[in-house]
Amino acid sequence: MDDNLWSKKDFTDRLREVGTRSYHHKHPFHGLMNEGKLRPEAIRGWIANRFYYQRNIPLKDAAIISNCPIREVRRLWLHRIIDHDGTAEGEGGIEAWLKLAEASGMTRDEILDERHVLPGVRFAVDAYVNFARTRIWPIAVASSLTELFAPELIAERLAAFEKHYSWVQPWGVDYFRRRVT
Repeated sequence: MDDNLWSKKDFTDRLREVGTRSYHHKHPFHGLMNEGKLRPEAIRGWIANRFYYQRNIPLKDAAIISNCPIREVRRLWLHRIIDHDGTAEGEGGIEAWLKLAEASGMTRDEILDERHVLPGVRFAVDAYVNFARTRIWPIAVASSLTELFAPELIAERLAAFEKHYSWVQPWGVDYFRRRVT
C-alpha cells in the first residue's frame, strides 16, 4: 500500500501509537496524581485550571462546525457541544466538572470567576480555541481526537480519586464515571 493512502484503521492505529507515547498523561503531574501523591491544594488547582479548558471545549467545537462546509460532518460534530453544555440547566460535562469542584471543597463562584486560572493555562486554552477558529476544519478536528485515549486514562484517574482522594465527595467524580466508555 502507498504510504500516502492510509486506511482508516492505519490512521487510527498510528494516532493511538502517538497518543500512547506522548499524550499529556505522561506528564509528571498526572503520574503524581494517579499515585495519590498530591495535596488537596494541588488537586483543587488542577480542577480549577482544567475547568477553564472544559468550559472552552464547546467554543472550540463550535469553531470547527462554523468552518466545516459538510452538513453531515457538522451534524456528527454537534454532539460534542451538547455533551459539554447539555441541553438544559444542570446537564452536561461542564456542570459535572462544577460538581467535582464543589465536591473538592471549592465554590461554584470561585470556579466560574476563574480566579484560580493560571496565565499559562489561559494562554494555552485560548490559543487552542483560536487554532480551531483559524485552521481548516480537518486540521482542527485532528487536534480534537482525545476520545481515542480518554477512556483508559479516565478510568485510571477515577480509580486514583476513589483510592487516594477520599476527601473529594464521591458524587463529585461522576464526570469521570460518565466518560469511562
